[in-house]
Amino acid sequence: MIRTVIEFSRYFMMILFPTAVAFSFAGMERTRKNILVLWCFTGILFIFVLVNIWFWKDMYIVTRIFPLLCHVPTVVFIVVYFKRPPLIALTSLFLTFLCYQVPRWIGSFSGEIFTIIAKNSGGVSEGVSVNSGIEGEVFSFNHSGVLNAVSMNHLGLITGAFLTIYFLQKYAVRPVRRLMNRSVKSCLFFGALPFAYYLFDYAVVIYTDLMYTGHRAVVQFMPSFVSAAYVVFTLLYYVETQKQARVERERDMLDMQFRLAQTEFDSLRQIQENAAHYRHDMRHHFALLQGLASKGEGAIIERIKEYLRTAESDMDAITPLRFCENETVNLILSAFAVKAQQSQTLLTIDAKLPESIPFSDTELCSLLSNALENAIAACERIPEINQRFVRLRIHSRDDKLCIDIRNRYQKEPVFEHGQPVTTEQGHGFGTKSMARIVEKHNGVFQFSVKDGWFVFQAAV
Repeated sequence: MIRTVIEFSRYFMMILFPTAVAFSFAGMERTRKNILVLWCFTGILFIFVLVNIWFWKDMYIVTRIFPLLCHVPTVVFIVVYFKRPPLIALTSLFLTFLCYQVPRWIGSFSGEIFTIIAKNSGGVSEGVSVNSGIEGEVFSFNHSGVLNAVSMNHLGLITGAFLTIYFLQKYAVRPVRRLMNRSVKSCLFFGALPFAYYLFDYAVVIYTDLMYTGHRAVVQFMPSFVSAAYVVFTLLYYVETQKQARVERERDMLDMQFRLAQTEFDSLRQIQENAAHYRHDMRHHFALLQGLASKGEGAIIERIKEYLRTAESDMDAITPLRFCENETVNLILSAFAVKAQQSQTLLTIDAKLPESIPFSDTELCSLLSNALENAIAACERIPEINQRFVRLRIHSRDDKLCIDIRNRYQKEPVFEHGQPVTTEQGHGFGTKSMARIVEKHNGVFQFSVKDGWFVFQAAV
């Protein structure tokens, strides 16, 4: 009876450890509610296992269906309750199964130590076996020493389980979570070896006895497989980390470009304010000088008048043009109208926007600036000046910002995954920044080539 109670308590730890560690790896936060859920779930699984032991009355059968009794419900619960992807749930389980070997080793070591001591003291006889059941560990003791031997193994496993949980929570849980959530490939690479061990253990220990019979294939397979798996994992993970590093560098470049757009927009706004103040103050001076000059005669007076007309014309030129009711768009388009004129590119603008649109000034500046800058740069490569055209249409419809920018080009653009790409160092981030802004607002965009025009269209 005592032996049965001890074995059942061992079974409870076999259920508590995998559920607690797997839940932590999968992303369970250590709140009072989640801890209560963990204990309730463990208790239900334990009762379920006991019912099956009573029903089958054969530990051989229970041992072989244990994954269906405990592991499958754990994975399903992680997916349903914690809303985690099935791949992360499975990887958490396989990794937990691997980690559980540590308390098993500690328990077996404790039992072996007691066995040696008991044999030396003459308290052990051959022929009496105590099987721990599901774990397949066997010890031989006389009847008077059964309780102590199993108790030592049990205490060793319990102590090892709590120590393992402590060190996993302190050193392993956070890195494992970040690694599994990094990407699907990272999760697959990370979970491949624990999954292989899971299959191997059940194949050669639970469903067969190849491991304990010392079968040659098993002995040769295990070290070579572990070594090969380590090499493959290292190579694949290196490739994945390089890819992730490249993505992070691109994201950093996009963030930097976004900050530059903010700086550029602030500069444009400051220029607009300075020009407005300057123009307002200078008009009074011009009016006074015009009045004085109108009273004089001669060539000098005419030169003064001409100078004042030119100066007033220049002041009007630095005042931003108005293309629509939105001041931010007017400011951006005014700046690029000047750039287009300097590059001898004909920029035609059709803008119909209200005063307020659901876009931040920085995002709007980055989106339009990148698109127009790319378009003007493409036109500058065309030798024939009369072929340099950029057309912009931007309007608002049903609370959506609709953009159509098209330009002529000299060299046929190259597309990859629907976006134009370039081999020039330090270029190509503009289109990625545009796509990122559109996707952030759940919009749609398209890059295309049609009838000699490069076209960018977006609805945000």
